[in-house]
Amino acid sequence: MSDIRTDKYGSPWEREELILAFDLYCRIPFSKTKKNNPAVIELAKLIGRTPSSVARKLGNFGSFDPMLKQQNITGLAHASKADAVIWEEFNSNWNDLVWRAGTLRSRFKSTVADSKVEQIMLKRPSGKSERITEQKARVHQSFFRDAILTSYEQTCCITGLRVRECLIASHIIPWSESDEHRTDPRNGLCLSATFDRLFDRGLITISSDYTVIVSEKLIKSHDHRTLEQIGKYHEKPMILPTRFIPLQDYLAWHRKNLFYK
Repeated sequence: MSDIRTDKYGSPWEREELILAFDLYCRIPFSKTKKNNPAVIELAKLIGRTPSSVARKLGNFGSFDPMLKQQNITGLAHASKADAVIWEEFNSNWNDLVWRAGTLRSRFKSTVADSKVEQIMLKRPSGKSERITEQKARVHQSFFRDAILTSYEQTCCITGLRVRECLIASHIIPWSESDEHRTDPRNGLCLSATFDRLFDRGLITISSDYTVIVSEKLIKSHDHRTLEQIGKYHEKPMILPTRFIPLQDYLAWHRKNLFYK
């Protein structure tokens, strides 16, 4: 039997399936939206479609992505109106996307036992709002890290370090400052652990033209190692992501509220 004929007999994609597909689209590199990607295969099993069908749907979402267009990368043609609706609804509503996708995973009978999001969602709280808040935070953090590390191709955007274990999905507007922006990938930078701490403490920031700015407190330091290891990145361009470029409003907030000039 062919790949297409086993795919719910060509039935139209349901809204719930599209939400899960868009969630996955944000978590993996566009170059890996292929039918042999384990994440694509996992989602296909979850919703009862073929990996080829899921891969095509991810390609359809790519046709709406402005960052891909800037790189002269085009998604697949023939995206449906339903695809466009999901893109428009959730491309600026990240918290809702992440929570709905997590909830939906708990409703589908997955054959993949180690699905991180599903494990979290299956452990429903026993009526305590604190547990719900904690679970939301875990789901949101998982999505945010996947989206940021994917966008920056697992590379520190300042140093170029490519050791995944040392990389952090750093919030531009801190988690504690805003519920609204917590899961927005455009509110993130991929930074090594050291530079994440420097950014969080306001000792470095990013300018409006995506240049690294090091605080004068460090630039004027008499410590040779500080200048050698940190100061050398002052006024150097950051490594731009392939998707979800940081929004200027978020960067301006960091410069105004956290940066130690």
